[in-house]
Amino acid sequence: MALRPLHDRVIIKREAEETTSAGGIVLPGSATEKPSRGEVIAVGNGKLLDNGNTAPMAVKVGDTVLFGKYSGTEVTSGDDKLIVMREDEIMAIIEE
Repeated sequence: MALRPLHDRVIIKREAEETTSAGGIVLPGSATEKPSRGEVIAVGNGKLLDNGNTAPMAVKVGDTVLFGKYSGTEVTSGDDKLIVMREDEIMAIIEE
């Protein structure tokens, strides 16, 4: 199943969860915190403005972004767990 976001929505693949603590202890799945950063894998056309124009998206495919803990909606596509969210739920683009 292929997903194509509409308007100002983006699809993000969350980074892998840490399964080992800094001290080397293996953490069970219930104890790991989901990372709040990931890679943008698809973007919509942009936000539809009141005047009928479309505002361009600030993020692009391949960007690594930071988002809120409860942002977006989790969906499953094949074996991948993805997040669909509006662009304004993204807090920052991580530039490394």
